[in-house]
Amino acid sequence: MAKRTIEAERLKYLRGIVDNLPSTPGIYQYLNSDDKIIYVGKAKNLKRRVYSYFSKDHGPGKTRVLVSKIQDIKYIVVNTEEDALLLENNLIKKYKPRYNVLLKDDKTYPSICVKNEEYPRIFKTRKIAKDGSTYYGPYSHIGTMNALLNLIKHLYPLRNCNLNLSDENVRSRKFHVCLEYHIKNCAGPCVGLQSKVEYQKNIEEIKEILKGNIQDISKLLIEKMEELSGEMKYEEAQVLKDKYTLIENYRSKSEVVSSILHNIDVFSIEEGDNNSVYINYLHVTKGAINQAFTFEYKKRLNETKEELLALGIAEMRERYESHSPEIIVPFDIDLEMKNTIFTIPQRGDKKKLLDLSLLNVKQYKVDRLKQAEKLNPEQRGIRLMKEIQVQLKLPKLPMQIECFDNSNIQGSDAVAACVVFKKAKPSKNDYRKYNIKSVIGPDDYASMKEVVRRRYQRAINEKTPLPDLIITDGGKGQMEVTREIIEDELGLKIPIAGLAKDSRHRTSELLYGFPPQVIGLKQQSALFKLLAQMQDEVHRFAITFHREKRSKHQIASALDQIKGIGEKTKTTLLKEFKSTKRIKETPIEKLELVIGKAKAKIIKDNL
Repeated sequence: MAKRTIEAERLKYLRGIVDNLPSTPGIYQYLNSDDKIIYVGKAKNLKRRVYSYFSKDHGPGKTRVLVSKIQDIKYIVVNTEEDALLLENNLIKKYKPRYNVLLKDDKTYPSICVKNEEYPRIFKTRKIAKDGSTYYGPYSHIGTMNALLNLIKHLYPLRNCNLNLSDENVRSRKFHVCLEYHIKNCAGPCVGLQSKVEYQKNIEEIKEILKGNIQDISKLLIEKMEELSGEMKYEEAQVLKDKYTLIENYRSKSEVVSSILHNIDVFSIEEGDNNSVYINYLHVTKGAINQAFTFEYKKRLNETKEELLALGIAEMRERYESHSPEIIVPFDIDLEMKNTIFTIPQRGDKKKLLDLSLLNVKQYKVDRLKQAEKLNPEQRGIRLMKEIQVQLKLPKLPMQIECFDNSNIQGSDAVAACVVFKKAKPSKNDYRKYNIKSVIGPDDYASMKEVVRRRYQRAINEKTPLPDLIITDGGKGQMEVTREIIEDELGLKIPIAGLAKDSRHRTSELLYGFPPQVIGLKQQSALFKLLAQMQDEVHRFAITFHREKRSKHQIASALDQIKGIGEKTKTTLLKEFKSTKRIKETPIEKLELVIGKAKAKIIKDNL
C-alpha cells in the first residue's frame, strides 16, 4: 500500500512539471533518486515530447524501465531546434547518461598540429593542447594523413627540431645548422638563412592545403612560375614546377567529383550488430575530400536511424568546426538548421559522394566486426546465429542445428547422415550415420522419414537435447516429410528449413515455412557460406559412409562366393591385404604364408 502511495505521489509530481513545460524548442533531463542525470533528450516542443513518456503505457523494455526511475525533470529552453541538438550532444558527452546512446570513440585518432611558435613545427599528434596551436583532423585513415604530411615535407623545407627559435636567439647566433639543413629538409631559419617572413608565408600556404584549398595553392604556383619564367629565372621556376607537379599528383588522388562542389558535408549511416550504429562523415572542398571520419554509437533505447543521424551530424560539425551550407544525407531527417539545406541526391556527382560515404561506413562496419571476432572468436558464431534467427523469425537463437542427407545408388546400400553444428561450428562427436532398414528401392522421402523418426524418437526416449533448427538437404518434399514426422507423429515443435541446389549441384537457396518460401540471401555473405558449409558437410559425410559400405559389400561378396573360404580366413586376408584387388595381385607364395597352401590355391583359382 505504501509503495502504491509513493508511486502515485511520484507520478503526480512529474505530471505537475510536465503540465508547466513550455511548448518551445529545448532539451530535457531526467534525474533518478540520487539526483543523477539518467537521460537527456531534445525536442521541438518540450511539453509535447515529455508528455509522450507519461501519457501511454510502454511495453516491456528499457523505455519502461527508464520511466519507472524518473524522479525529477529539468529542462533548458533554446531558440532553435539546431541549438537543442547541439546542447543535447554536448550534455550526453559530458554526463554520459545511462539510457542515452553511447559514442564509441575510445580510440584517439591522430591530428596534424601546426604548433603555436615563432617558427611553427608541423607534426602528427594524438594530444590536443590548448596553447594556441592549430589542429587539423582527427584522421581515421592514417594513410591519408601520412600522404598529406609527406606532401608538405616535399613542398616546404620546415624545421623539425625542438630548439627555442625566438628572434633574439636567432640574432645572437646561438644555434648551428644540423644535418636536416645539409640534406635540404630545412632552410636553416635557426641561423637566419631563412627569414621569419618567408617561413610564415610557407606556414600560411600549408594551412590552406590542410583546409583542403589545394586548388588555390596550385593556381598560385602556376602564376608565380609564369612570372619567374618571364623574368628568365628558369631554375627558380623549375623548383615551383616540381612543387606544382607534387600538388597535382596528390590532388588527382584525392579528387573524386567535380571541383564545382565546394564546402559540402556528407553523412551516411549503417546499423550493425548488438545495437551498434555506424556513421560516416565526409567534408568536400572544391571537389576533393579533405576530411573523412567514421564512428560508432551504441543504442540504449529504441532510437531511430533518423535520431541517431541527427546526433551524428551535430557531433561531427562541432568536432570539425564545419559550417557547410549544404549537407548530403541518405534519407529525410526532421531537422532544421540555420542557413543549411539538406540534400538527398538521386544521381550525379552528389550521388557519387553519398555512395562513397556509404561504401566507407559499410567497410568500417566489416572492419569492426573482424576486430571483435579476433578478440572473441565465438562472436562470429553468435552473429551468424542471430542472422539466421532474424531471417527465419525463429523464437530463439539456433544454438544447435542438425542437417540430414541420404545417399544410395539405385536403392542399393542406402544410407543417411546427420551432422550437428553447435554455435555455428561443426560438432563432429555428434555426427551420426544410419543404415536404411525399412525402405526397399530408391525412395528418398521414405528414407528421410525413417532417419528422422529414429533420431528424434531416441532423443525423446533418452531425454537428450533437441535441435533449435532442422535443415534438410533438399527441397519442399524433404521438408514436408520431415514435418510429418516431427509435428504430426512425434508432436515436437522444431523449426524446419531446406537447402536446395542448382543444376551444377551448388547451394542456391534457403527454403523456410509451410508452404515453403525462398529466403533471400546474398551468395557472398557469411551466412550463405555457413549454410553452404553445412550442406557440403552433410553431403560429404553421407557419401563417405555410402562408399565405405559399398566397398565392404563388394569385397565381401567377392570372397563370400568362394567355397572353402570361411569368415575367419576372409577377415585375415582383408586385414593383411586391405582389398580384393590386392589379394588378387599378390603372388601365391605370399598368400600361402598368411593362410596356407590349400586355401591360397582356392583363392587364386577363383579370383
